[in-house]
Amino acid sequence: MAVFVALGAFLMTLAGGWTAQRVTDRRHLVLGLAGGLMLGVVGLDLLPEALHAAGREIFGVPAALLLFVAGFLLAHLVERTLAARQAAHGGAEGHDHRAPEVGLVAAAAMVGHSAMDGVAIGAAFQVGGGMGAAVALAVIAHDFADGFNTFTITSLYGNARRRAIAMLVADACAPVLGALSTAFFHIPEAALGGYLGLFGGVLLYLAAAEILPEAHHEHPARSTLLCTVAGAAFIWLVVGLSGS
Repeated sequence: MAVFVALGAFLMTLAGGWTAQRVTDRRHLVLGLAGGLMLGVVGLDLLPEALHAAGREIFGVPAALLLFVAGFLLAHLVERTLAARQAAHGGAEGHDHRAPEVGLVAAAAMVGHSAMDGVAIGAAFQVGGGMGAAVALAVIAHDFADGFNTFTITSLYGNARRRAIAMLVADACAPVLGALSTAFFHIPEAALGGYLGLFGGVLLYLAAAEILPEAHHEHPARSTLLCTVAGAAFIWLVVGLSGS
């Protein structure tokens, strides 16, 4: 049953990526929406879940928050390292000369997150049908945003369209494989919480330091800002409906 439900997440992820491809003529709006979706996912979904799951504190600070900061700094370090390497080989730094590897790494993190979504579906169905249905609703609803963001991030960093599509397909397949894996092993809740915190930090860095500045770089329009707000509001709606 869990794998069957995860197929809904597969289709929703592909729908999100397809939408991102079709509106490339409104790139600033796509990026504004993607930034809002990512901000909403981090602040309203990932961090609350990470704090709940990780539990313990380290020197007075929740472990999930420490990993959140570590994820942010890690993303910054990776991007600066790759940019410096690119500049050393004759590439100019700037908005039009991003390192494609950063986009692939970020998309791979999205794929890992989607796999964890599938694990969450499988684990919830082990508890009971009602719990499984509630978790599945939340996952399927926000996987549209995952697919949208995966394609957008990969493309933003200069990767070829075929690579962006490959990462999108991988992201769509990940929940199915994650749900299937729960028949063989179980991830401790504390480890899952730590992963969510780390991934949240990476995602926030990409949204705040890359995607939103790029969205306003050439088109500092009010419509771009409205798309960002709409993206965050959509995630709030999804979280609220899945929790009710």
